[in-house]
Amino acid sequence: MTSRQLIGPPAGHGRTPARAVAVSSAFGTFGELLQGALPDGGPDFLVTLPIARWATATFEYRSADDSVEVSPATKTRARQVAEAVLARYADGGGTLRLSGALPEGKGLASSSADLVATARAVASAVGVELPPRVIEDVLRRIEPTDGVMYPEAVAFRHREVRLLDRLGALPPMTIVGIDEGGTVDTLAFNRIPKNFTDAERDEYALLLDRIRTAVRAGDAAAIGQVATRSAHLNQRLCRKRTLNAMTALSAEVGGVGVVTAHSGSTIGLLLPHDVAGFRSRLAEAINRCGQLVHRERVLCYQTLVSS
Repeated sequence: MTSRQLIGPPAGHGRTPARAVAVSSAFGTFGELLQGALPDGGPDFLVTLPIARWATATFEYRSADDSVEVSPATKTRARQVAEAVLARYADGGGTLRLSGALPEGKGLASSSADLVATARAVASAVGVELPPRVIEDVLRRIEPTDGVMYPEAVAFRHREVRLLDRLGALPPMTIVGIDEGGTVDTLAFNRIPKNFTDAERDEYALLLDRIRTAVRAGDAAAIGQVATRSAHLNQRLCRKRTLNAMTALSAEVGGVGVVTAHSGSTIGLLLPHDVAGFRSRLAEAINRCGQLVHRERVLCYQTLVSS
């Protein structure tokens, strides 16, 4: 989603320094539906779970400037993205402001969303539209990234910042979850050797085939089964103390399974919108999650069905 306001002539035209303001956004994900590695030394990969929460970037481009200022100042990688886009397409600099509803360090792709929103906003401000493949190329030079530059669920080689496969839109579901507390440094987590066994890699390949089929068929039950298995396989890498309790709760309230942030602190259950008695089941799930953690750490997000 991008809007653009041009003040003065476009970059490179006329004598007046060009100045334009653009606003763009990128959605986050609730952890990953699946994360692992493929057989025969194949790549690490993940499958995104897009949610209806966004990061927003506002970029004010000024052709007469020679640097980029960013707010909050801690968003140094977003500044690097802005500078990289400008280096490709225009002289100058400007001011970048970031905001949004994605908590940091929880496994909701807040950093990836910031970077994608930034790339889109800067490009729009200088009159360029960036396709996802170009955004990949820009981000690849900066940090491992989730596939939130694509408008649907994707299988993504996050360490290499390369698309593996576009899966499609997910069926409407609500994720009711909890934040177990603390934060996880995703960059540090990605550097840790995972040492997947051959058997695990074979299973991850089968799970990827299953979720590819399930998403394209809109089969929420099969999606939930894959997500649950991936959550349990990930316990040795990023343990969730409430995994068994959340798995049981999902079954009790009519959910189709659990999903976890494989490199974050969040875990949730997947409740399809077409389940009988959805509203009462949702209320029960929220109440029961509030018995596992403080109610302020109960989470509720909807899957993104269009963007």
